[in-house]
Order: sequence, then structure tokens, then C-alpha cells
Amino acid sequence: MTKFNNFADLAAQLANDRIARSDETHEQSYDGAFIEHSEIAKLSVFEEPIATEMPDPDMARAAVELAVGTIFDVFRDTRMEEFAQQIVWGFVNSFHMTARLAEGREDDAAKKLGELARNYDPSEIHAVEMEETQLLCQTLQGCREAIEAMRDHASEVYRVETGKPFTATRGSQVSRSSVTASQIQARDFLAARNRQRNEEHAPTGPMVVVSGGQVWHDHEMLWDILDDIKARIPEMVLATTGMRKGVDAIATAWAQARKVKAISFIPNRAHGNRAPFLRNENLVKLRPVEAIVCEGSGIQSNLAQRLRQAGVPLHIRRIASQRAPQGANRA
Repeated sequence: MTKFNNFADLAAQLANDRIARSDETHEQSYDGAFIEHSEIAKLSVFEEPIATEMPDPDMARAAVELAVGTIFDVFRDTRMEEFAQQIVWGFVNSFHMTARLAEGREDDAAKKLGELARNYDPSEIHAVEMEETQLLCQTLQGCREAIEAMRDHASEVYRVETGKPFTATRGSQVSRSSVTASQIQARDFLAARNRQRNEEHAPTGPMVVVSGGQVWHDHEMLWDILDDIKARIPEMVLATTGMRKGVDAIATAWAQARKVKAISFIPNRAHGNRAPFLRNENLVKLRPVEAIVCEGSGIQSNLAQRLRQAGVPLHIRRIASQRAPQGANRA
């Protein structure tokens, strides 16, 4: 028990040092995610229901602060500092991948529950199976929401420390239990829209497109333009062309900081050299209400031309119009 108390005291002390720079959204997401759907839990169709509680949300929040913050602190101002970002990215990504696995199991349980509900059977065996499948679905939902809350918190600490957004390599980054920003892959967005699925994967709202080269340093310029657009269009949804560096990464970091849903439209490489231009065409078909295009390659020039032809209000920024690089990242 002494070990538990020492960890709690240490976690609380470190958390208090860092919580000041986090907004209240994370507390709300933890409180909303770490709830008891039932006094009984079930995580496998082969096991009996058990009476276990969810982790304490305050301790979970402190543990994320402790784990992520300590890695940055230990490596800071040492020759290994550059590796901290890679290690923490992997840590945050492990939450993301685990949440996706839990979501897959949850979807399977929900599918089975739907089949059981459609195939009515008055027998006691059928009733028990339905009850246990529903409990399994609820338990997995609660676990997924808790893991997503921790992932979102860890990714925010990562963004504050590095000035860069955490972007998962696979799948959309959405949280049904929180109000944090979501990063949605274009494939999930289009599929959800076609099937008229949920708001998490097919957000509704005025679309604002951002695209630019991968070599871009003027964060202030882009953040100022995006802040101005959001002030005029509070319900905007950000669409980027999916690059992990430069203009797209800066815009995605802004979306995370401002809690704006972002959709990454990565070219489908199956189309070969035509892929980026087909992607540009599809972006214009979404009828964006405004766009920012920064100088990059012929792909950005093509997008700007298509947007202008479609009558979309356009902000064009040249590489030469950037201000001198700043020493510190904008938080």
C-alpha cells in the first residue's frame, strides 16, 4: 500500500505542475469517460461477468501527465532530447491503437446484439445470451472511451511540448466521449457520409480547406488567418491535404488547440501520378466555404486554380511573404 501512496503523491505533484497549462476540457473528458455503465463488467464472451470498477479518473489523468511529462523532462537539454518526441509519439500511438482494437471488439459485440434482437427467441438461453452480449458491449464501450480520453490528453501534452500535432498513422482519431478535436481520415469521412453514419466520422459544418508545401515555418501567419476564419465561422470543419510536415501539420496543430474537427485528404496512391489532382477535384466538390493555399508545388497551384474557378474565397500566401522564423513554438 505504501508503494501506491508514493505513486499517487508523486503523480499528484507532477500533475499539479502541468495541469495549469491544460484546459478544463480534459477534466470533462475524463469525468465523462471513466463512468460506471454497470456494476458488473464483461470483456469476453467466454468469461462470466465480474464486479470490477473503472480506474479513478483523477489517477488516470495524473498517470498520463507523469508518464508523458517525465519522458520530456528527463531528456530535455541533453544529447537525447530529439528522441523524446519519437518515444512519446509511440506512447500516444499505443493508446490510439489499443482504442481501435477495443472499438473493433465493441462493433462485433454490437453486431451480434443486433442479430440476437432481430431473431426473437422466447427461451431463457436466448435471453441470457442477449443480456451478456449487451453487458459485453457496454463494458467495451466504457473501456474504449476511457482509453480515448487518455490518448487525447497524452496527445495534447505532446502538442504543447513539441508544437506539433499527434497524428496517428492508421485510422481516424475520434472520441465519442469528449469534446476535443478529431482528426479524421478522408476514407472514413466519405464512407460515413455515404452511409449517413455518425457525426464523429462525418462531421457536419462549413468546410475550410488548407494546403501548402512541406517547408513552411510561419506558424503565426497561418494561425492568425485560421483564427479569423473561426471567429466568422465558429462551426467550421478543417480539411487538409494530409501532409505530416509544413502547412498541413501547422493547420492540424491549430485544429487540435482550437478543438476544431480536422479531416485529412491523403491522395489515393492507387491512381498513380494523378492521385493528388483527383484529390484536389474531390476537395472542391465538397463545396468549401473558404480556403488557404500556401505556395508549394504544382499540386497547390492546381488546387488554387480549381478553388478560384469554383468561386471559393481564397487566401493565397507565398513563401517569400513569411516572417522571420521564431525561436519558440506557439502554444
